[in-house]
Amino acid sequence: MFLAPQEQQPPRSRRGWRRPLDVGLRVSGGVFAVVAATATAVLELLLAPLRVGGNLIGVTVLVAVAANVALSWFAVETVGRRWAVVLPALPWVAIMVIAAGRTSEGDILLVGNWVGLALVVGGAMTFAVMAFRSILAPAPPSGRY
Repeated sequence: MFLAPQEQQPPRSRRGWRRPLDVGLRVSGGVFAVVAATATAVLELLLAPLRVGGNLIGVTVLVAVAANVALSWFAVETVGRRWAVVLPALPWVAIMVIAAGRTSEGDILLVGNWVGLALVVGGAMTFAVMAFRSILAPAPPSGRY
Protein backbone atom coordinates (compact mmCIF):
# COMPACT_ATOMS: atom_id res chain seq x y z
CA MET A 1 0.00 0.00 0.00
CA PHE A 2 1.26 3.40 -0.98
CA LEU A 3 1.16 6.18 1.47
CA ALA A 4 0.93 9.58 -0.02
CA PRO A 5 3.57 11.87 1.36
CA GLN A 6 2.06 14.38 3.65
CA GLU A 7 1.89 17.76 2.10
CA GLN A 8 3.80 20.14 4.19
CA GLN A 9 2.72 23.68 4.51
CA PRO A 10 5.49 26.10 3.66
CA PRO A 11 6.68 27.86 6.78
CA ARG A 12 5.16 31.26 7.30
CA SER A 13 7.43 33.93 6.09
CA ARG A 14 8.81 36.26 8.68
CA ARG A 15 9.23 38.83 5.96
CA GLY A 16 5.54 39.69 5.80
CA TRP A 17 6.09 42.85 7.81
CA ARG A 18 8.82 44.17 5.52
CA ARG A 19 6.58 45.20 2.63
CA PRO A 20 4.30 47.54 4.62
CA LEU A 21 7.31 48.95 6.44
CA ASP A 22 9.09 49.59 3.14
CA VAL A 23 6.07 51.34 1.66
CA GLY A 24 5.60 53.40 4.82
CA LEU A 25 9.23 54.52 4.79
CA ARG A 26 9.07 55.43 1.12
CA VAL A 27 5.90 57.47 1.58
CA SER A 28 7.26 59.22 4.66
CA GLY A 29 10.50 59.98 2.79
CA GLY A 30 8.53 61.55 -0.05
CA VAL A 31 6.41 63.60 2.36
CA PHE A 32 9.55 64.76 4.16
CA ALA A 33 11.10 65.82 0.83
CA VAL A 34 8.02 67.93 0.02
CA VAL A 35 7.94 69.55 3.47
CA ALA A 36 11.69 70.20 3.43
CA ALA A 37 11.47 71.76 -0.05
CA THR A 38 8.72 74.06 1.19
CA ALA A 39 10.79 75.05 4.23
CA THR A 40 13.93 75.71 2.21
CA ALA A 41 12.02 77.79 -0.35
CA VAL A 42 10.67 79.99 2.44
CA LEU A 43 14.15 80.26 3.98
CA GLU A 44 15.62 81.24 0.61
CA LEU A 45 12.98 83.94 0.20
CA LEU A 46 13.86 85.29 3.63
CA LEU A 47 17.58 85.34 2.75
CA ALA A 48 17.08 86.99 -0.66
CA PRO A 49 17.19 90.62 0.55
CA LEU A 50 20.21 89.99 2.82
CA ARG A 51 22.72 92.81 2.56
CA VAL A 52 26.19 93.42 3.93
CA GLY A 53 27.32 97.02 3.95
CA GLY A 54 24.32 98.00 1.86
CA ASN A 55 25.15 95.52 -0.95
CA LEU A 56 23.20 92.40 -1.81
CA ILE A 57 25.34 89.33 -1.17
CA GLY A 58 23.30 86.62 -2.88
CA VAL A 59 23.99 83.89 -0.33
CA THR A 60 20.49 82.59 -0.97
CA VAL A 61 21.55 81.33 -4.41
CA LEU A 62 24.18 79.08 -2.85
CA VAL A 63 21.69 77.89 -0.26
CA ALA A 64 19.15 77.12 -3.00
CA VAL A 65 21.59 75.12 -5.12
CA ALA A 66 22.96 73.12 -2.19
CA ALA A 67 19.53 72.46 -0.69
CA ASN A 68 17.98 71.46 -4.02
CA VAL A 69 20.80 69.01 -4.75
CA ALA A 70 20.40 67.46 -1.31
CA LEU A 71 16.59 67.32 -1.56
CA SER A 72 16.67 65.75 -5.02
CA TRP A 73 19.15 63.11 -3.93
CA PHE A 74 17.18 62.42 -0.74
CA ALA A 75 13.89 62.06 -2.59
CA VAL A 76 15.29 59.60 -5.13
CA GLU A 77 17.05 57.52 -2.47
CA THR A 78 14.16 57.34 -0.02
CA VAL A 79 11.31 56.88 -2.48
CA GLY A 80 13.35 54.53 -4.62
CA ARG A 81 12.05 55.86 -7.93
CA ARG A 82 13.72 58.13 -10.43
CA TRP A 83 10.65 60.33 -10.81
CA ALA A 84 10.91 61.29 -7.13
CA VAL A 85 13.01 64.33 -8.12
CA VAL A 86 9.67 65.96 -8.89
CA LEU A 87 8.51 65.74 -5.25
CA PRO A 88 10.71 68.56 -3.92
CA ALA A 89 10.76 70.45 -7.23
CA LEU A 90 7.01 71.10 -7.45
CA PRO A 91 6.50 72.93 -4.13
CA TRP A 92 9.76 74.84 -4.55
CA VAL A 93 8.83 76.12 -8.02
CA ALA A 94 5.26 76.87 -6.94
CA ILE A 95 6.46 78.97 -4.01
CA MET A 96 8.89 80.87 -6.22
CA VAL A 97 6.18 81.60 -8.79
CA ILE A 98 3.80 82.81 -6.09
CA ALA A 99 6.54 84.92 -4.49
CA ALA A 100 7.30 86.62 -7.82
CA GLY A 101 3.75 87.93 -8.12
CA ARG A 102 2.30 90.98 -6.44
CA THR A 103 -0.11 90.83 -3.55
CA SER A 104 -3.35 92.81 -3.56
CA GLU A 105 -1.54 95.55 -1.63
CA GLY A 106 1.19 95.73 -4.27
CA ASP A 107 3.91 93.99 -2.23
CA ILE A 108 6.30 91.58 -3.88
CA LEU A 109 8.38 88.94 -2.07
CA LEU A 110 10.89 88.11 -4.77
CA VAL A 111 12.21 91.29 -6.31
CA GLY A 112 13.47 91.17 -9.89
CA ASN A 113 17.05 92.12 -9.03
CA TRP A 114 20.07 89.94 -9.74
CA VAL A 115 19.59 87.90 -6.55
CA GLY A 116 15.97 87.08 -7.30
CA LEU A 117 16.72 86.11 -10.88
CA ALA A 118 19.75 84.04 -9.89
CA LEU A 119 17.72 82.33 -7.18
CA VAL A 120 14.96 81.25 -9.54
CA VAL A 121 17.28 80.23 -12.37
CA GLY A 122 19.82 78.52 -10.12
CA GLY A 123 17.23 76.60 -8.12
CA ALA A 124 15.19 75.50 -11.12
CA MET A 125 18.29 74.51 -13.09
CA THR A 126 19.51 72.47 -10.13
CA PHE A 127 16.32 70.42 -10.17
CA ALA A 128 16.57 70.06 -13.96
CA VAL A 129 20.16 68.82 -13.79
CA MET A 130 19.36 66.39 -10.99
CA ALA A 131 16.40 65.03 -12.96
CA PHE A 132 18.57 64.67 -16.06
CA ARG A 133 21.26 62.85 -14.06
CA SER A 134 18.61 60.56 -12.63
CA ILE A 135 17.34 59.72 -16.11
CA LEU A 136 20.83 59.01 -17.43
CA ALA A 137 21.92 56.94 -14.42
CA PRO A 138 22.56 53.27 -15.15
CA ALA A 139 19.78 50.88 -14.27
CA PRO A 140 19.89 50.08 -10.56
CA PRO A 141 20.03 46.51 -9.30
CA SER A 142 16.69 44.74 -9.22
CA GLY A 143 14.51 45.68 -6.31
CA ARG A 144 15.39 49.35 -6.51
CA TYR A 145 13.56 52.09 -8.45
